[in-house]
Amino acid sequence: MEYTERLQHVTVLGAAGKMGSGILLLTAIEMADLSLKPENKGKQFVMNAMDVSDMALSGLMSYLKVQVQKAAEKKVGLLRSVYENRADLVDNGEIIDQYVFDVLSIVRPTVCIEAAYQSTMIFEAIKEDPELKIKIFSHINQNNKKEPWFFTNTSSIPITKLDTEAKLNGRIIGFHFYNPPAVQKLAELIKAESTLKEVEEFALAYAKSLKKVVVPSHDFAGFIGNGHFMRDALHGISEVERLTKNFGYTEALYIINKVSQDFLIRPMGIFQLIDYVGIDVCQYIMKVMNADVKDEEIHSPLLDKFIGLNVKGGQNSDGSQKDGFLKYEKGRPVAIYDINKKSYAAIAEFQAKCDDALGKPPASLQPWKTVIGNPKKEEVFRKYFGDLKSLETLGAQLSKKYAARSKEIGQNLVKDKVAFTENDVNTVLLTGFFHAYGPINDYL
Repeated sequence: MEYTERLQHVTVLGAAGKMGSGILLLTAIEMADLSLKPENKGKQFVMNAMDVSDMALSGLMSYLKVQVQKAAEKKVGLLRSVYENRADLVDNGEIIDQYVFDVLSIVRPTVCIEAAYQSTMIFEAIKEDPELKIKIFSHINQNNKKEPWFFTNTSSIPITKLDTEAKLNGRIIGFHFYNPPAVQKLAELIKAESTLKEVEEFALAYAKSLKKVVVPSHDFAGFIGNGHFMRDALHGISEVERLTKNFGYTEALYIINKVSQDFLIRPMGIFQLIDYVGIDVCQYIMKVMNADVKDEEIHSPLLDKFIGLNVKGGQNSDGSQKDGFLKYEKGRPVAIYDINKKSYAAIAEFQAKCDDALGKPPASLQPWKTVIGNPKKEEVFRKYFGDLKSLETLGAQLSKKYAARSKEIGQNLVKDKVAFTENDVNTVLLTGFFHAYGPINDYL
């Protein structure tokens, strides 16, 4: 079964979710583009958008319409050639409307799993729960006579475990999109021990068509991205616990969040990133990873406490940030959750005190927004981190320690045969996490 035929009947599980909606958008556009090629005239393309809520699926269709229209507007010149034989489509608006119609006509919203029984491709973006995934995969596999291929978006669960326990016989691969899938360029590709060669070849062709940067990872819980992120987060949490003795909890958390963002020139602090992903999601990923690692504890009692207090972070349906470690107003942190008082403490009350304790960073420091697009950023980093070496302020000490730990984590991912190369680790952090530089470097 060649590429186009494989994509004629597709199901996306968890289609109305944050990740599923992006995967569905990209794949529906890919399928529509294939359907509009002259050689595919008359072929039917079906995309089952499957989720558990009719209301959520209604919202999904509204989201799709808006996003497909934006995509059409960006490539209207190309679409003119696609529809060149349509005399009824004259101006750009008519062409855009037709393309939106053609994409949306492929999509079939459904809450019935039976729709997947005819699909040759199953994209999965449901809850990060191995038992749930295995149950659903097994059910579809037992009732689908077409021997479908399964593309799982898991960010932590070993693919071999899913393959073996769902009895898929190698018809599965980890295709880990980064959030949001329609924007993020990175995809981690993870093969099970028995993943079929043709499944891998299709995945690479699909990624190429979507213009994704593909980084392979060995099949080890957490893979590269979360393998680094979870350990990076644990370092930040341990530093907060250490500093709490001298500063108090909220002040310590502010300090480490600021160090991990401003001093390390990252797009957001480590606790903002945990909030963005979701405290509950991070807790669960750590649980999955912890079951597979040796001589290391991937677990945070602090995350457990937050979940116990129902403080989870994550995003609202409109994409706005929910409160977690930090409280947000218009997307900006304004307070920190005091785990002892069970309420938020305004950052303004202690910011000046903490900033004075950290000390000033080197004058050569440039913010992430400034340096990320600088073609000479390598020079900027060498100058800045060279200046940082000579400082012994609290901020300099914490940031040097944090950078050293981040580098060690990256190197260990290669040594422990999670990542294939150091460059793969750097690519994941640069592309998937929008870091301005890779963790494995010689700046310090």
